[in-house]
Amino acid sequence: MAAMADRAYSDAEIDAAVALLQDAERLRDAQELVARAAPQLQRVLNTALSQGGWFGDIHDQAVQAVAREEDLSQRAVAISTLVAEETRLGMLVGVAVGFELARTLEADTSKGE
Repeated sequence: MAAMADRAYSDAEIDAAVALLQDAERLRDAQELVARAAPQLQRVLNTALSQGGWFGDIHDQAVQAVAREEDLSQRAVAISTLVAEETRLGMLVGVAVGFELARTLEADTSKGE
């Protein structure tokens, strides 16, 4: 398996790697890769969210609760909170999918060497 799976990374290593993502060219390369793979990644993300129980009955109940909120200001807060939570969740699952994609690509590349 690739080096990514062989060890845990320290907080300092993760912080340094995340800081490198601020480099515009490096981020542009990553964005181009994601854009090429977007349709396939969308399917993987949807499957992961669905199978992980992230969406379904609980999500539907939360949406219904927000929709029934009579106080408009409370409804706005509830909608904003729900959207923020779903965005964070999608991001976290998306990052996990990205890590696994990188691991798979690295493993496939290593086999060819």
